[in-house]
Amino acid sequence: MIRELSVLIVEDDDVAAESITRGLRKVAPDIHLVYAENGQIAIDILKNQHPTRALKTPYLVLLDLNMPVMNGFEFLEYIRDDKKLQDTVIFILTTSNDDNDRSRAYDNNVAGYMVKSSVGPQFAKLAALLHAYKNAVEPNR
Repeated sequence: MIRELSVLIVEDDDVAAESITRGLRKVAPDIHLVYAENGQIAIDILKNQHPTRALKTPYLVLLDLNMPVMNGFEFLEYIRDDKKLQDTVIFILTTSNDDNDRSRAYDNNVAGYMVKSSVGPQFAKLAALLHAYKNAVEPNR
């Protein structure tokens, strides 16, 4: 079991980001949260090139698909092509219930695909999933 988990929330909607935060804090108050408003900012954070935001390891990414500057699919393709970042654990959290989007995401080796409207009030199901993930993963020693 890992003691601390960082989550990079890649989400351009401030209201959704706040709801995710509240949901996660209720179930797992010790999760370290970092935000990125689009895929490019997220890449800067993952590469330790952002001036003020940093992730601790281990971490995972919660990725929205529909964002400005660099959308979720562009982000996924970049990450999977980068030798240092290609094994990043990424969960999609989106409004899109489109089967094509779901297939495309899984083709890019995402760990899961969740539609925001199905995750429950205050993202309770998401929080429970991340808490279970945190408690199931063995730390890298």
